[in-house]
Amino acid sequence: MTNEWELKKLFVEIGKRIWTRGYVAANDGNMTVRLNDKELLTTPTGISKGFMTTDMIIKVDYDGNVISGNPNYRPSSEVKMHIDVYRERPDINAVVHSHPPYCTSFAVAGIPLNKCVLPEAIIVIGSVPIAKYGLPSTDELPDNIRPHIKTSDAILLENHGALTLGTDLLSAYHKMETLEHTANIVWKAIQLGNLNVLPEDERDRLMTLRDKFNLPGRIATCDSSPMQSNESPIINTEKMNISNPSKISDDAIRRITESVLEKLNK
Repeated sequence: MTNEWELKKLFVEIGKRIWTRGYVAANDGNMTVRLNDKELLTTPTGISKGFMTTDMIIKVDYDGNVISGNPNYRPSSEVKMHIDVYRERPDINAVVHSHPPYCTSFAVAGIPLNKCVLPEAIIVIGSVPIAKYGLPSTDELPDNIRPHIKTSDAILLENHGALTLGTDLLSAYHKMETLEHTANIVWKAIQLGNLNVLPEDERDRLMTLRDKFNLPGRIATCDSSPMQSNESPIINTEKMNISNPSKISDDAIRRITESVLEKLNK
């Protein structure tokens, strides 16, 4: 039988890690753990993940109704999204949602983290898709992530944040760390002017390691094709004939805005 007390202590520990690392601000983010086929543990709404205590963790059923917990706290407003994951993925026992700055930046820019770059990321999270934007705390979120949770344990949420799934709470959290670390490295490599993508044969060799280690979960295969210039999130001011970026004209601002909108609508 699952030790609920130990799980609640782990909720508190991981909440502190998420908050300390800057993956959430204020009261953002939420986590859940599957206890059995009828019950979940969830973080409370309106509470900073860095200041949670064990008495704040709430037990709910698969309709989001409270079974037990401190009456001063309510379940996460996005628990519907978590419940949908458990219904679609019997192999998943924990879900973490947060807003890490780098991977959320890719989600806001509409750029998936789908390239074969870091060996660990290729093996652990694979190609990370972007789910269409859904209004938080509504059925739009679970509806929009449903096509992706069937094939991936890490998902970017358009203009929102990220979601990671695991066989337990620690593995779900570690995937969030891997996702943000990958986004950080990819962003910085692009800033340096080159993203070196591993070729198909190296990707396939890495995937054999995943099979060898019998890693749980589901991942989509990374894209091994080189990143094209039109895939880069960087706005090239030189090509826009902006000689002095510190003195950008209204016309230049208009052209930059059009360029950003063009990228987001592709």
